[in-house]
Amino acid sequence: MLGAYGDWVAQSVAEPGRLSFRQPAFRDVNAWRPVARARYRELIASPAASPTPVAQVQHQFEFDGLLMEHLQWQLPYGPATEALLIKPVGTRGKLPGIVGLHDHGGNKYFGLRKITRMSKDPHPAMIRHQNQYYSGLAWANELARRGYAVLVHDTFAFGSRRVRLADVPPYIRNNNVEANPEAEDEIVRYNQFAGAHENLMAKSLACSGMTWPGIFVNDDQRAVDYLASRPDVDATRIGCAGLSGGGLRTVMLSGADERIRCACCVGMMTTWRDYLLNKCHTHTWMCYVPGLAREMDYPEILGLAAPNPVLVLNNRQDALFTLSEMERADRILTEVYQKAGATDRYKASFYDGPHKFDADMQKEAFAWFDRWLKA
Repeated sequence: MLGAYGDWVAQSVAEPGRLSFRQPAFRDVNAWRPVARARYRELIASPAASPTPVAQVQHQFEFDGLLMEHLQWQLPYGPATEALLIKPVGTRGKLPGIVGLHDHGGNKYFGLRKITRMSKDPHPAMIRHQNQYYSGLAWANELARRGYAVLVHDTFAFGSRRVRLADVPPYIRNNNVEANPEAEDEIVRYNQFAGAHENLMAKSLACSGMTWPGIFVNDDQRAVDYLASRPDVDATRIGCAGLSGGGLRTVMLSGADERIRCACCVGMMTTWRDYLLNKCHTHTWMCYVPGLAREMDYPEILGLAAPNPVLVLNNRQDALFTLSEMERADRILTEVYQKAGATDRYKASFYDGPHKFDADMQKEAFAWFDRWLKA
């Protein structure tokens, strides 16, 4: 990525980082975690926390044996958030809750609809998306069917939270859209704009002292606030999961919020070294937090959850990562959980195939949640 400068830059990153639990100075995971988590929260520079969102129910309906609440809430910044709460019809009492974190997929026009299904006639683009990445399944629906209250919301810059073309200057709005004159479809044209706009978004956020991960972590924590506030959800049994950009959000949210008691990161586990030397060209600006690599490696953000259970699902032929670095990330997390005395609470699995969260992987993820959140 950096030509002749690559090795020099890579060598500047200490291994392990200053706040890595693998450092000999740290012995007690419960003493280390608050210190490391506080530094992590400082570096991601989230916006000031706002009160628990007041969700308005747009409409409530049943679909395919599931009760669905189409929700909307307003954060102090940006457009209103659209969300969907899914649970089995006829359930009583408090259910374990899952925050379903949608992926990036180069498609910012959509958010929660990537992993949910609300009718027999979803948008054709979402059918294609679920066929490509999820074995044709809306995994949030499938998990809810097993006895969970699953909340899926649009996060910063996606779906209802996306940057509207009308809100940016014309010379920005047209950037990269006219490069493909045959792309007349509104969704394709918007995603062309949004892909090019990430560079400007990251620059502007840097000028504010905030980071992209800090903003989506704040969005996601407000979703946790809402889920935990519901009378039909057990606030002591909340988990989160997601593929790709949703896996990134799983890592970042689990690192920031002690209320996440169980997590499953899919298709988004490697090391800072892999991003630095090999794969930053395959990833969004949403991954990066200045200064964080000196404190801890990327998998150790997820390790901040220790000793809470975490599952990592990888694909051996995933072009977004280098297999040897995915395996090194596994060794790092194994060492963290061994040192924390919680070896049974960490697991990584490697599946054949490209970037995906297919039916077999979903089966393992759902069993993991059943083991730790239903017990």
